[in-house]
Amino acid sequence: MNLPSFLWLWRIAAWSMGLSLLTYSLLGISGVWMRRSRRQAFPRPGWLRSLHLALGGLLVLLVLLLLTIGLVGTLGYYGSLGHSVHLVAGLTVVALVLLSAGSAMQIGAERPWARSLHVGTNLVLFLGFIAVSLSGWSVVQKYLP
Repeated sequence: MNLPSFLWLWRIAAWSMGLSLLTYSLLGISGVWMRRSRRQAFPRPGWLRSLHLALGGLLVLLVLLLLTIGLVGTLGYYGSLGHSVHLVAGLTVVALVLLSAGSAMQIGAERPWARSLHVGTNLVLFLGFIAVSLSGWSVVQKYLP
């Protein structure tokens, strides 16, 4: 296929990645806010948890969109996968986001391990986003003239 026919796909990917990083940052801010309110025993706004959950759901959707775009775009352009470490970095980020979301849904008094798993996964996810961003930049350079 012609590269110009894929430009719209790369634009969607670029916007999705930017929104993913923004969403991840907002999740970090709201997560720290919730943790501080729990540890320092000051009341947190009632909407904060709902916002955090909604942002988490948005991050899952954006990462799955990026995975779909990456697979479709790479298969359409090259006819196969595995042309760079970006695939491994991307799959790692997808797995970490899904693990984070799954552990978030388990958080409660009866499962104290879930909060630790959720927070730890999100700290590792920071490194995953760095890896996928750097490897993605090199992939983008292959597609640009």
